[in-house]
Amino acid sequence: MGAKSSTWMSQVLAVFLKDFKSELRTRYSLNTLFMFAVITLTAVSLTVGMFSLSLKVKASLFWIVVFFSAMSGLAQVFVKEEESRTSGLLKLVASAETIFTGKLIYNLLLLLFLEVILVPLFIVLLGFSIINFRLFLCVLMLGSLGLVCATTIIAAIVAKASVKGALFAVLSFPILLPLLIVLIDGTYLASEGASFSRGLADLQVLFSYAVVMLIASFLLFEFVWEE
Repeated sequence: MGAKSSTWMSQVLAVFLKDFKSELRTRYSLNTLFMFAVITLTAVSLTVGMFSLSLKVKASLFWIVVFFSAMSGLAQVFVKEEESRTSGLLKLVASAETIFTGKLIYNLLLLLFLEVILVPLFIVLLGFSIINFRLFLCVLMLGSLGLVCATTIIAAIVAKASVKGALFAVLSFPILLPLLIVLIDGTYLASEGASFSRGLADLQVLFSYAVVMLIASFLLFEFVWEE
């Protein structure tokens, strides 16, 4: 049992390191995420800088920027396997579960890297204040996990299609819309200075969404990957 668990973990780590090292060489996803986020955020700040926006609108703008930035880079985790014709070799050396887990972890770290850059920029450029930082951090982490669980399986589906970029955003939006609504509300509560207990309902929804998407993704991925 221990040897089997060790083999599973080593395969997950190998898949993750393959993508991580490949990204360090090309920096394609990192540059795409970073440039899209910075350009979009700069354009938004210049456009709305003259207006006094409510906290609700600022919370909405934050997650809109995160959503579209994620759409520009997270799909590459499977698209590059199909374009470089390495998916067949990957199927031979690792199981579907370890491939999905390794790429899920990679996408999660990629998104967290984006948010580490985006959150301070958003606070400075749009004057967004976060009073209950503990609540905001919980919303951010659970929201990121839910977003990555959904987009990773969608990326696997889209990688098989001929029109990848547009299809990824089209398929992702209706699935992520409920998540975005709850994220905006939770972020608004954190910026307003609401108590942690008041935001607990949103956190429970975010946790439930992440768990459901993670289980559904694991159940669907082998069929999608082997198809």
